[in-house]
Amino acid sequence: MRDLFSEIMEALRHNKLRTALTGLSVSWGIFMLIVLLGLARGMTNNFEENMSNSSQARIEVWSGRTSKPYKGNREGRYIEFRSSDMQALKDEHEDFVENVSSIIYGNSLTMSIGSESVQAGLTGVYPDNLRNRGISQLLAGRNITDRDLKTRAKVLLLPKEYATLFFPGMPPDAIIGRRANCGGLSFTIVGVYDGRFDRSIYIPFTTAQMMAEKKDEVGALTVNLRNVSTEEDGMRAEDGVRNTLAQLHTFDPKDESALWISNRFVSSLKGAMATGILNMSVWILGVLTLLTGVVGISNIMFVSVRERTHEIGIRRAIGAKPRSILTQVIAESVAITVLFGYIGIVLGTAVTQGLSLFLTPEQGFRNPTVSLSIALQVTAVLVIAGALAGMFPAMRALKVKPVEALRDE
Repeated sequence: MRDLFSEIMEALRHNKLRTALTGLSVSWGIFMLIVLLGLARGMTNNFEENMSNSSQARIEVWSGRTSKPYKGNREGRYIEFRSSDMQALKDEHEDFVENVSSIIYGNSLTMSIGSESVQAGLTGVYPDNLRNRGISQLLAGRNITDRDLKTRAKVLLLPKEYATLFFPGMPPDAIIGRRANCGGLSFTIVGVYDGRFDRSIYIPFTTAQMMAEKKDEVGALTVNLRNVSTEEDGMRAEDGVRNTLAQLHTFDPKDESALWISNRFVSSLKGAMATGILNMSVWILGVLTLLTGVVGISNIMFVSVRERTHEIGIRRAIGAKPRSILTQVIAESVAITVLFGYIGIVLGTAVTQGLSLFLTPEQGFRNPTVSLSIALQVTAVLVIAGALAGMFPAMRALKVKPVEALRDE
């Protein structure tokens, strides 16, 4: 092993410039592969994080206006969802509907705490709605619960911006349990959240329904699905929801303007497929870039074999086995590829670490760096590429006949 290592180093020193120029193309190919893999991983991380923060097995439905007359009803009619719609969807589609929830956007009212007051609207939600909106972790306190819904509890979640306004300099933990006056009703603050761009004040859906002028009217519907695993399952569930609502509100099921539907389940499947295609494309592009360096290394090894024909002939004449000649040539090729490849890995890793400081989840990237598993995969690609680069020169070396090689000068 030591002799083999010495022979490899001697070969590298003998062809310094040629090896360096060819190795540069290998380093560049691996560098680009690492950077692209890091960016692709950042996009994948952001997608997976968004998926984990909300239930993706769901369909969201917003009401619209009919665009065509149907069974005596004129076009342009506004569809208003009712509380009974939620129960009807669950009863008619028990096979794929787990539960149905909604949101009520209350009218603007005066909210006051102490001497401070603001005009704000209270948004009535189910616990599932909060998770779907990414409000799963609070700065302090707890979320709205099913018990709050059953008891129509007068509790609310306060955004950090309002908490800072009403309680300047006070930590979020100290705000929990304080009282807030909203439209003449006293509410208890049970949680404080940081919703970034979300400044809604959330209360239990049933409490908002009790405060609403039209008790039976509800907002957008969220249908949480079960027993769905394929895109076909998701589309069948969407068609079932549309047909049921069309029957309840007497509009043409094919009238797409009557309802606005977002099938999150199907979208998540397509998103996962897109990230898979992205990762595969990055690997293909990186390997093709690396291929130019591999061809260069193969050419170096051909030249090296030609220059060492006399040496190979002597070794064959004194009894060297073909396997030892083959091993030496391939080992030299792998050594060059791995050496310059790791330079590309180090530089690419440094660049992705730098990019992680500037690229944020809002820009579509989350931790765009390479993991240990990716580094190991790239190492495997380097070894295979080096072995392939040295295979053909090694086969040529085996064809050298000792007698002819000894005459070669």
